[in-house]
Amino acid sequence: MTETASLIAEATRTALDEARAAATLADLREVRVRALGRKAPMSRVRAQMGSLSEDERREIGRLLNEARGMIESALAAREGELAAREQEETLARDRIDVSAPGRRRDVGHPHPLTLMADRIVDIFIGMGFRVAEGPEVETDWYNFQALNIPPDHPARSMQDTMHVEGTDLLMRTHTSPVQVRAMQAQDPPIYVVVPGRVYRRDPFDATHSPVFQQIEGLAVDKGLSFADLKGTLAAFAREMFGPRQRVRFRPSYFQFTEPSAEVDVLCMNCEGAGCSACGRSGWIEIMGAGSVHPNVLKAVGWDPEVWSGFAFGLGVERVAMRALGVRDIRWFYENDQRFLAGFHA
Repeated sequence: MTETASLIAEATRTALDEARAAATLADLREVRVRALGRKAPMSRVRAQMGSLSEDERREIGRLLNEARGMIESALAAREGELAAREQEETLARDRIDVSAPGRRRDVGHPHPLTLMADRIVDIFIGMGFRVAEGPEVETDWYNFQALNIPPDHPARSMQDTMHVEGTDLLMRTHTSPVQVRAMQAQDPPIYVVVPGRVYRRDPFDATHSPVFQQIEGLAVDKGLSFADLKGTLAAFAREMFGPRQRVRFRPSYFQFTEPSAEVDVLCMNCEGAGCSACGRSGWIEIMGAGSVHPNVLKAVGWDPEVWSGFAFGLGVERVAMRALGVRDIRWFYENDQRFLAGFHA
C-alpha cells in the first residue's frame, strides 16, 4: 500500500514537472500520453486494484483520482499558455497591413478570336441568318464533289488537304461542306452562317496557319441575285468596321460560286488614302463571295431554275488581324498572357 502510494506520488511529480517544461503543444500532448495513457504507471496501478482489499482499493482509488485531477489541471493550464503564445507568434508572423492595396485577382476572359467570331456571327444573326454546324472530319463528297470540285481539280492537291490515314476521310479544308449538309437537312429557303475550324497543309508563319477559323454564309431563296449579296456584305462591313465603311468587289474564281468575287473594305488605318498596311491601295481584302453555282444546288436536289442564292466566306484570323492591328497570326495561338490580356469582351 505504502509502495503504491509512493509510486502514484512520484508519477504525479514527474507529470507536473514535464507539463511545466513542455515548450510546444506537441510536447504537451506527449506528456499527457506518458502521464495518463494506457501504459502510464498510474494506469498499471489501476489495472491491479482487483487484487487489493476493499479498504486498499478505496484508498488507492482516492489517490489516483486526486493525482489525475492535479495532472489534468496542470496540463490544461500549460495548454492555455502555449496556445496563447503560439497565437501571438502567428499573428506577429502573418500580420496583415489593412492599409496596403488589395491584390488584384486575374480573371479569365474569352480568347480574342472567340470574341471576333461571336461578333461576326451576331451581325449576321441580326440580318436573319441562323447558325449551322458540321463535322471537322469530312467525306470527299461533301468537301469537294458536292461543291463542284471534281476529282481531277487542282484545288484537291495533296499540298492543300490533310487526309485521315487509312480511310477515305479528310480534315475539312473549308466550312463550305456545311452548306451542303444544311441544304440537305431542310427545304428552301435557307439563310445560314457557319463558324468553325478548318485544316490545310500550310506553313505556320506570320500570315498562315495549318488550323484556322472560317465563317461561311449561305442564302438560297427565290429571286436572290448578286445585288443581294452586295447589299448584305456592305451592311456587314458598316456594322463591323464603322458606318463610313465601303466595300469593293473584284472578279475572282471559286468552284462553288458563279460569278465570284474577292471582297475588299477600306483600310482601317488610312480610310482609303493609302498606307503601308494596305500596300498603298487603300483597300484590304477580307473575304471571298459569289452567287451559288447551279451545280451545288443540283447536288442536293434543288432546282436552280427556281432557287438562287449567294455564299461568302471569311477567315476570322484575317478579320481580327485587320480590326485589331495584329501583325502576326501566331500571336493568337502562342498563349502569351501579355498579348491576350489586351482583349476583353
